[in-house]
Amino acid sequence: MCQHQPVCPTAESADREAARLAAHHPEQGWSLLCNGVLLFEDTGELLPDGQIIAPHRPSASGPVMTAA
Repeated sequence: MCQHQPVCPTAESADREAARLAAHHPEQGWSLLCNGVLLFEDTGELLPDGQIIAPHRPSASGPVMTAA
């Protein structure tokens, strides 16, 4: 599917999110990668085979600050 050189990671690869954008719709909250993965702004993913990857945002490592 990918025509880039070097070829982008496949949808089955652990680094699938490194594939290039084929379509980007930030107003709708999703992007289509050239490997067929739909990437959502909440970090969830829909793979070409229909498998759902739950959102996986990194956890905050610093202290939480609150306004007084």
